Amino acid sequence: MFSFTLLSKMVERMVSLSVGIMLSTALLHALPEAFDSGADTHKLFATLLAGLLAFFLLEKLAILRHSHHHEGDGHHHAHGHDAREAGKSGWMILIGDGMHNFTDGILIAAAFLANPELGIITGLAIIAHEIPQEIGDFIVLLNAGFSRRRAYVFNLLCSLMAVAGGLIGYYTLDQANGLIPYVLVFASSGFLYIAVSDLMPQMQRRATVRESVPQVLLIGLGVLIVVFLTGAH
Repeated sequence: MFSFTLLSKMVERMVSLSVGIMLSTALLHALPEAFDSGADTHKLFATLLAGLLAFFLLEKLAILRHSHHHEGDGHHHAHGHDAREAGKSGWMILIGDGMHNFTDGILIAAAFLANPELGIITGLAIIAHEIPQEIGDFIVLLNAGFSRRRAYVFNLLCSLMAVAGGLIGYYTLDQANGLIPYVLVFASSGFLYIAVSDLMPQMQRRATVRESVPQVLLIGLGVLIVVFLTGAH
């Protein structure tokens, strides 16, 4: 609700915070956890490559679909209009976040089955980690052209993927455990692609010192938030 009321009025500033959160979530939390799992390194890198290419194709399809929709409509669209209207980064963040939440559900189920006390601690740690990430996702959805209500509803639906992951993890734990590293890597590829290909180029368009200093500080703050929470985890 904090992001719904206050932060939605500061979308341009908060995009920088989202970049810091997404990059550090992928590079300092999800990917190290995946590679420390003992899964085959070559397969994990192949999954990362496949994820980056998949999000590139998803973005390409969104752009082509939007271009076809407006082809010959006789209207002049301002610079950046197509990117906002297509909402390509919004749909990509929803897919990546849904995958990540699904994995969190599996992890919580595994922890509870191992030890109820460990399950509670793991659940609380994931909640603490997800709060800044979901705020970042909400801001990205607003930046992609979603209304506040629509962004909230889709973010909520993505969060419910954790419930699905928990149920599947509980009933098929042996098989699900083997998939966790690959789901983490695929979700990370989405965060990396969105931050580097969509959000950071937007920030580079405003290259004045007055704009750049807050951007750098907010990116750093996003990184520090994830470092602190994952350190506590």
